[in-house]
Amino acid sequence: MQANWSAALQTLEGHSDLVMSVAFSPDGKLVASGSWDKTVRLWDAVTGAALRTLEGHSGRVASVAFSLDGKLVASGSDDKTVRLWDAITGAALQTLEGHSDWLASVAFSPDGKLVASGSHDKTVRFWDAVTGAALRTLEGHSDWVASVAFSSDGKLVASGSHDKTVRLWDAVTGGALRTLEGHSDWVTSVAISPDGKLVASGSRDKTVRLWDAVTGAALRTLEGHSGWVASVTISPDGKLVASGSQDKTVRLWDAVTGAALQTLQIGVVINNLLSPSSGQYLKTDRGVVDITPLKVSLDPLEQLCSLFVSDNWIKEEGENILWLPPNYRATCVAVWNAIVILGHSSGGISFLQFTEGLKLI
Repeated sequence: MQANWSAALQTLEGHSDLVMSVAFSPDGKLVASGSWDKTVRLWDAVTGAALRTLEGHSGRVASVAFSLDGKLVASGSDDKTVRLWDAITGAALQTLEGHSDWLASVAFSPDGKLVASGSHDKTVRFWDAVTGAALRTLEGHSDWVASVAFSSDGKLVASGSHDKTVRLWDAVTGGALRTLEGHSDWVTSVAISPDGKLVASGSRDKTVRLWDAVTGAALRTLEGHSGWVASVTISPDGKLVASGSQDKTVRLWDAVTGAALQTLQIGVVINNLLSPSSGQYLKTDRGVVDITPLKVSLDPLEQLCSLFVSDNWIKEEGENILWLPPNYRATCVAVWNAIVILGHSSGGISFLQFTEGLKLI
């Protein structure tokens, strides 16, 4: 580590098997982790203290997510259920049962009242997040559902499937609205613009496609990635689309013209992209990327801003600041300003808090 940096490190052996997912609460005060040991754990993000162990799943926990108000945690498991937990007390609130195969994707509606889940049973299900009641079963996909996403107003849901299609659904009635066909391989990720008019989809066919959410018309096919597309997002103003790929780049596209704007050489696969909050920074599951126009640089990693976790290093502004030995390399990552959370195959969770030299966002 460079001399002008200071990092406090804690590695807590909480889980007894591989950690598959870690997530910060919206206010950055809590961390949830899901593991193959069938448990969810809650941690204090600042102190690293273990707060709660949430037990109940009978299969491996593959994903965890907070509701937008931070009051609920959802966990999806190989046991074919979604469980909802009180993020403060750790109390088990609801078990959402009905899928006949394991869960691939879970999403909260913006108001936190609805949960959508996609499964290997080829269906999307809607649930009441308060009562746990099964509201709708959405049938139509001919293969498993890899991704689900709500529109900002909570009225529209998009699902992407192994059947190579995107389907649009009415979140209130569960009615099938549109089937978007065009990809030549399975759909990995879907996103809806904040105004609900544009849908973006990423696929194993290495392309991003843009669709009119109202008519279902195919608008643009964005080509350029040399590997399959793992994640897509749309900016709050609907003008920018970002995609992360197995080729270890993030590409930025003009949502209106389809023009390729920037290619960011990230050096690691980005599995989760969040909408740019300021128009300058793109948040990912590995940290924060600066997407403002940049000077020509010999080192493409200078495009990284604030803390970013590659395979072997933690970086700031593209500079290596902390090397990760093999036993500290992560199965999953979450970053919140000066705090980095690493989940490990051993079941351990590492908390790193940096105290000098950062541009906090």
